[in-house]
Amino acid sequence: MEFANKEYFLLLLLLIPYLIWYVGYRKKSEPTMQLSDTYAYLKAPKSWRMRMMHLPMLLRLATFVLLVVVLARPQTSNSWDQRTTEGIDIMMAMDVSTSMLAEDLKPNRMEAAKSVAAEFISGRPNDNIGLTIFAGEAFTQCPMTTDHASLLNLLQGVRTDITATGLMSDGTAVGMGLANAVSRLKNSKAKSKVVILLTDGSNNMGDLSPMTSAQIARSLGIRVYTIGVGTNKTAPYPMRVAGGVQYVNIPVEIDTKTLSDIAAATEGNFYRATNNRELKQIYKDIDKLEKTKMSVTKFSKRYEAYLPFALAAFVLLLLEILLRTTVLRRIP
Repeated sequence: MEFANKEYFLLLLLLIPYLIWYVGYRKKSEPTMQLSDTYAYLKAPKSWRMRMMHLPMLLRLATFVLLVVVLARPQTSNSWDQRTTEGIDIMMAMDVSTSMLAEDLKPNRMEAAKSVAAEFISGRPNDNIGLTIFAGEAFTQCPMTTDHASLLNLLQGVRTDITATGLMSDGTAVGMGLANAVSRLKNSKAKSKVVILLTDGSNNMGDLSPMTSAQIARSLGIRVYTIGVGTNKTAPYPMRVAGGVQYVNIPVEIDTKTLSDIAAATEGNFYRATNNRELKQIYKDIDKLEKTKMSVTKFSKRYEAYLPFALAAFVLLLLEILLRTTVLRRIP
């Protein structure tokens, strides 16, 4: 903790003359009574009021000290922290087309993919990770960052109804999704650069073919891990109808050959996930990737921290006044 106005601590020197006055000169102003002999009072027991006679003075001193601390403006530290950590640069490219609502994975493909991805991100705190989403088009949901709290918030905000709102056309632009993720890694200085591409369909949209994007990734030294998610035959899909939802079985059309070729061209791996357990295991396998050193800069913001001291001073002052005017009141 730092103090913006340290010069106010000089006010604590005022405690010295106050204590001298309290101990010495204050007694002269108190009323006295002359007795011929005080022997009878030597062994007289002291009441709790006698023992606590100086408590109001101590509370007053503590209040003064706390007020000086408030005037000195305590603050949290404000600094840039440069450090080197072990990590890897990763872009996650996730399919958000409407077919991801199919419920062959529980509760559906989209939520299962988000849940496992969130667990993967949380398990790699030192990695530089970003997120690309794609359907008929692709865009970056979150650039690569080590601020995983923000990344996880953006991941949880991913929804398949983004196509219904007109922000993105429906479809499966695998090539565009991969190209977008690769573009975020092209300037990376990390030794290991990886794209994790998850989709439940085959490329049917976009200006770039998946293999063209794979060749670009290969030229930049980027490995691509591809995941085809969905059962092998048909999957229950919630179809909205008047008055509710009707489930229909839709065919699962994953272009496993293209996904396998992408992985092979970039020295990555291709995986198939037909259930939640397999999808989770796939991310655990990818989690064993090599790590490389990278520099991370963290910034911590300065906040005023006077409030706890001010509240404590107010409570002590109130307690001192209460004791001095009630149970510890002195007469006259």
